[in-house]
Amino acid sequence: MAFDPTKKLTRANFSRLPVLCTDGAWGTELMKLGGKPGEVKDFWNVSAPEKVLQVAKSYVDAGSHIILTNTFNANRIVLAQHNAAERVAEINKAGAAVSKKAAKGKAYVFASIGPTGKMVTTGDLSAKEAEEVFAEQAAALAAGGADAIVVETQTDLEEAKAGLKAAIRATKIPVGVTFTFDSGKDKDRTMMGVSVAQAYEMAKANGASFVGANCGLGIEGYIAIAQAFAKCGNGLPIWIKGNAGKPEPGPDGKPVYKATPDVFAKAAKPLLDAGVHFIGGCCGSTPAHIRALVDAVRKAQK
Repeated sequence: MAFDPTKKLTRANFSRLPVLCTDGAWGTELMKLGGKPGEVKDFWNVSAPEKVLQVAKSYVDAGSHIILTNTFNANRIVLAQHNAAERVAEINKAGAAVSKKAAKGKAYVFASIGPTGKMVTTGDLSAKEAEEVFAEQAAALAAGGADAIVVETQTDLEEAKAGLKAAIRATKIPVGVTFTFDSGKDKDRTMMGVSVAQAYEMAKANGASFVGANCGLGIEGYIAIAQAFAKCGNGLPIWIKGNAGKPEPGPDGKPVYKATPDVFAKAAKPLLDAGVHFIGGCCGSTPAHIRALVDAVRKAQK
């Protein structure tokens, strides 16, 4: 299937997509536009949509084939901590609409669903409750026009499973799940001890359209993770979005990410060789990182 964001993505045709580059970081880019540490910038979808649009458009202009939405924290549990539990539909629909406006038929929009902040595995939240929370968010994102959904930055296998199942049940669009691997002796486990094989098997068994990793490690650190995913089988496309290196405290207290766009460019071929289907950046990555990645992927495919 050729890359054509004007044509509808379905769960049936998803696996036929070519290798595509995603976007980079949202949080660190919104910080540059006045965001404060700890602030839930998902509210900006309504209060400052022009700033959100600026970030989304910067990635489209950099060559991203897929951009996400500014909805990582827009679930009922996180919003309730800010007295906004009733605004789930409003914020998510607005977030999807802003990214669709930026995409303008040049990129797909994959809606971002992040963790609730409560662990299903430890009993902080029941699987049923988690599914209800994620289903509500997913339905709003689909209503806003998202082409697909990524349940991302997961560490708890049971929460990830709840998010995946809920989004699949609540919508008709493709849904994938990605985990953060940054723990264990070889940095190949999530904070909750989930292995690559466990992540892949859960995703495959529960109807995911893709599986992978984001955040945690720098882009080059995810080459080994991508290779581990590839060893699990070829049934699901692999998604990798690595950070721009390990964050270091800056003079103003804000994290500084020192990996240059060249680091992303150099990681492109090894990731492609490992079988990665979707490649992009997470924390600290910028449009410059994505532009370098897009160029490197194009050259590697010639």
